[in-house]
Amino acid sequence: MRAKAASTNTTEGLSGTSDRTFSIAGHTLTAAKVASGLYLVATPIGNLGDITLRALETLAGVDIIACEDTRITRRLTERYAISALLRPYHEHNAAVARPKILQRLAQGASIALVSDAGTPLISDPGFKLVREACAAGHRVVALPGPSSVLAALAVAALPTDRFFFEGFLPAKETARRARLAELARIDATLVMFESGNRVQETLRDLAGVMGGRDGAICREMTKMHEDIRRAPVSELALAAGTLETRGEFVLVIGPPPAGANVMAGDALDDLLRTSLKRDSVKDAVAHAVELSGRPRREIYARALELVQATRPEGDDDKE
Repeated sequence: MRAKAASTNTTEGLSGTSDRTFSIAGHTLTAAKVASGLYLVATPIGNLGDITLRALETLAGVDIIACEDTRITRRLTERYAISALLRPYHEHNAAVARPKILQRLAQGASIALVSDAGTPLISDPGFKLVREACAAGHRVVALPGPSSVLAALAVAALPTDRFFFEGFLPAKETARRARLAELARIDATLVMFESGNRVQETLRDLAGVMGGRDGAICREMTKMHEDIRRAPVSELALAAGTLETRGEFVLVIGPPPAGANVMAGDALDDLLRTSLKRDSVKDAVAHAVELSGRPRREIYARALELVQATRPEGDDDKE
């Protein structure tokens, strides 16, 4: 394949690929060599046809493509016959790979940064690279394109004038419910990622905290088995048992209804339990007062009850 051949006739220096071309529908086009700098290139979130022309020209014209998983990015470069020098850059090797990329930039290289899918820096380790590249005075250019966050917002049929992107929720139930209690106070549409093995649990927790709101489950967006479900969160949770859990999920939750400013009791307990693990009673109560909309006296009394419940027997009188 052409992507493999590139590794044999492309040096590790600044010359990059010798064949700066790409193909669309059987037509081979020539790409100009891209000027030195770091290029943040959005790639398809599923359907490989969603790549932009500018992205193809840039991927074919840069010296190096830094990517999360070379196997996934190679599917894209092979689809469009791009001979590319691929180098891994992900959360596990970033500390080692980042200085090498910065060194190449200092030598005048052009480097494209891509994620496995969508827009770089959205739930991936690109932020530190961009920050250090900017600090070093290198040119940083964004090439907009596919984004699962924006695609989910577009099809969820929920307000889009204000939204908050959460990313992935905590994996453990108590921490997840506490975080959802915090998110429930945000007066905006919420967007979050979730994995297939936790999506059913997360939907049940969402129902406990925001069950009355409208929501949408967006699975495998732009792919062959795309599935969009829209309903109140409580109904989505009830149907979670029949949900196909294979694939990638984006959950979209509508903003709170007017006047919905008081946190439910269960959600308050989850918030207090999580806060009490790391903070004093005073600080935990202050945090809960800010988020829950409940009176301080009530929250303080509940915090003392939770502390008391966690003490070993016979330890009631100990400070």
